[in-house]
Amino acid sequence: MGKCINHPDRETPYLCMKHQTYLCEECLACRDPKIYCKHRSACPIWFMSKRKENWDAEDKNAAAANHTVTFLPHGQTVSIPDGSTLLEAAQTADVHVNASCNGKGSCGKCKLVVASGAVESQPTPLLTDAEKKKGYVLACQSRITGDVSVQIPEEALQKKLKIAGMGQAVTEQLSSLVTEIDPMLKQVSLTLNPPTLADSVSDLDRLNRGLKQQGCDVARMNVGIKVMRQLAEAVRQDNWNITASVIRRKCANEILEVRPGNGAQPSLGLAIDIGTTTIVVYLVDMTDGRVLAATAGHNRQADCGDDVINRIVCAEKNGVKKLSRMALATINSLIGEALDSAGVKADAVRNVVVSGNTTMAHLLLQIEPRYIRRDPYIPTVSEFPILKAGEIGLKANPMGAVFIMPGPASYVGGDIVSGVLYTGFHREEPTTLFIDIGTNGEIVLGNKEWMMTAACSAGPAFEGGGIRWGMRAEEGAIEKITIDPQSLEPAISTVGDAPARGICGSGMIDLIAELMRTGIVDRSGRFVEMPENRRVRQQGDEPAYVLAFADETPMEEDIVFTASDLKNLIYSKGAVYAGFTTLLGEAGMDFSMVDRIIITGGFGQYLNIERAVAIGLLPDLDRAKFNYMGNSSIAGAYMALLSDRYRQEAREICNAMTYVDFSSNPRYMDEFTSACFLPHTDVGAFPSVSTPN
Repeated sequence: MGKCINHPDRETPYLCMKHQTYLCEECLACRDPKIYCKHRSACPIWFMSKRKENWDAEDKNAAAANHTVTFLPHGQTVSIPDGSTLLEAAQTADVHVNASCNGKGSCGKCKLVVASGAVESQPTPLLTDAEKKKGYVLACQSRITGDVSVQIPEEALQKKLKIAGMGQAVTEQLSSLVTEIDPMLKQVSLTLNPPTLADSVSDLDRLNRGLKQQGCDVARMNVGIKVMRQLAEAVRQDNWNITASVIRRKCANEILEVRPGNGAQPSLGLAIDIGTTTIVVYLVDMTDGRVLAATAGHNRQADCGDDVINRIVCAEKNGVKKLSRMALATINSLIGEALDSAGVKADAVRNVVVSGNTTMAHLLLQIEPRYIRRDPYIPTVSEFPILKAGEIGLKANPMGAVFIMPGPASYVGGDIVSGVLYTGFHREEPTTLFIDIGTNGEIVLGNKEWMMTAACSAGPAFEGGGIRWGMRAEEGAIEKITIDPQSLEPAISTVGDAPARGICGSGMIDLIAELMRTGIVDRSGRFVEMPENRRVRQQGDEPAYVLAFADETPMEEDIVFTASDLKNLIYSKGAVYAGFTTLLGEAGMDFSMVDRIIITGGFGQYLNIERAVAIGLLPDLDRAKFNYMGNSSIAGAYMALLSDRYRQEAREICNAMTYVDFSSNPRYMDEFTSACFLPHTDVGAFPSVSTPN
């Protein structure tokens, strides 16, 4: 290091090898560029100045090759390199475009309409001739060659999500779940005795003495240099009245902050459920357990695929940080909504509990998830230490304590532990079959003596993935259907009573049950030919049922349910039912030995049990055995947020579960094959269901 010859006040490492003079970054240029210099090959100034010229040229070329993409109707714009796809542009602009297949071009969900400009699009059979005439393209199959404006079509616009949460009645019961509030990060108000010649211990010893009198375990108490530096001023500013923020961890406690004054300040907490499809946030008053605000929204990671496998593949290709940012963008936006509605600041949030499956937890924390999907399917972390909100990037007090729900396996995560904690069947005698129905169907079997768990890859079909007109439970989603057995005309009900834009999971189950009941499809899932009926027709090269005609929809297109859609849903329901029977078989049991079935998850909230049994998604048991308990993941997170006892219990639940891997289990494949009929190959297992011939 030396002083720049032009700026003597600046230290710089760049030394001219010929003249032995230093130059700072501002002056970085060879002083004799046209004269031969034997030191040139080793001179850092020559090297850096030439590199800078190259970088400037690269930047200039890159800027020249960038194009502007405008997304309508809201007008978001982004500058994107030539040859990028419209899907990449949408992700860069933070514009939601559904890409269920993670950009492979196989789902047909990422539809956009080119309003002006042009793109180079690959041919695809997933767009109809009518759509192509209107300028529709698939975002993942369209490369940008110039400035372009694209319209998000009506059927793809994000509408208000029908919150698949606890329901108002259950939300009101949450505050009664925890009787004694015991957060991770406590604010301890103290009035310390001022020092005297007779009592001359240090300020830190005096603080520890005060904390010990309040019941804190100071023998395991750590303190950082930041607190030591603020301590002398803090304790004296308000005559030895202080508030210490203490975080309690598994192996040690830590003083995070000491501030003057011991008046009470707002103490808030966040319970967060990071679902593969939906993220739910509860803002909680840590003094009395009241839920001050609840918000929910679509997980923006869905732009990288509907299921966890696609998310992991996307992380391998585009980086874990990208997936983390996408989840954090959703979470922090929802936190902001909750804080605004309650009229409070993020700095007051000092306790956070996050519940989610193993992949979601890894991606949020930027932990490498790739080995979750590689044999032998091992996560990097199963049980997480107490973290700080600032380390993760959550919109909360940076030193806020964050508890991540532990998960027993790669495909059974903290959301299931959270669900078991809330339902409480692990404390009771009855043998219980617990199922969280979502993109990844997780199952737990057991009681207070034992628990076995497994995951079956139900896939995203019931969440709308892989279904031509499938969608989430947003405005305009068909959620209930009946079909007249004579005319085969449908009567539909949509979310928000809006014009039909697609069909959500509960509507799909209704539809399949009705197609069976009216004889439109047979037990094998094949459409029966009905050339005389306008509702049953050919859609391209496959049969389909028309749910709504073009003049009844805002897209001015027919909403149809095709044979391919039916096949995907049969596979999904077969995977879930096979999961039940396989896990029971591994335990040496059958359905007759199950005392109750608990159904949880956002999708389960709108599930019609009779219809689910009719298609073979659920077993044909006494209906009194079925219990729906809502979004158990967020409820368990709420309990752990308020209570150290429940945080400990979550760890115990995780350790008590025996995981059964279905990936190489021959019994599961046999059960799955048998379950891929309507309702099942063994009709005797469904005595209450009348099946078509």
